[in-house]
Amino acid sequence: MIDPGIWTPIRLTLELASFTTVALLVVGTPIAWWLARSNARWKEAVAAIVALPLVLPPTVLGFYLLILLGPNGPGGLVGGLFGLRSLAFTFEGLVFGSVIYSMPFVVQPIRNAFASIGERPLEVAATLRASPWDTFWSVALPLARPGLLTGAVLGFAHTVGEFGVVLMIGGNIPGETKVLSVAIYDYVETLQWGTAHLLSAGLVVFAFLVILSMMLLEKRLGRVGQ
Repeated sequence: MIDPGIWTPIRLTLELASFTTVALLVVGTPIAWWLARSNARWKEAVAAIVALPLVLPPTVLGFYLLILLGPNGPGGLVGGLFGLRSLAFTFEGLVFGSVIYSMPFVVQPIRNAFASIGERPLEVAATLRASPWDTFWSVALPLARPGLLTGAVLGFAHTVGEFGVVLMIGGNIPGETKVLSVAIYDYVETLQWGTAHLLSAGLVVFAFLVILSMMLLEKRLGRVGQ
């Protein structure tokens, strides 16, 4: 018999992925624009910091995020403003950690999209007396839309599949931080194989659809660019 409680982790996971994706687009787009356009010598060092989650073990990143979000870190100060002891083991803390962990999956596609625009469209906008702000919103963002879409999809999908980081900073609190990946781990530990199979198979299908959609998107964009 399938546990009716599976819907709560699914809802939490979708909420976490949605909030994280929106936050990543808001924070990651300016970072990607700066990385694509800046001539600063140290911009690749910044890019390396953004890309660190790609190679860091999730437990290492989760450990330092736990310290950061804990009562003795900045998370304690921020949490105190809302009557919380810290942001660790809260949904808000999960969103923050997920933004850090999924950052490279959003920033890199958007950066590549901005870099592929080239100088000419921006120069044409400048000759028409468009301000840098107008150029960014009216020219750069529409031309970089494929990269924004790719980044949003990858960021959402990566957040859905998180395990190590969310377990470290969120624990396993039902209705608060027990997301889908943690729920699967729980069901395996308690030998509820049927429910674990159902949720795991769902994630396999989800991952397949994400990869397929990315391949089809790249193929379509390749045709448009020819």
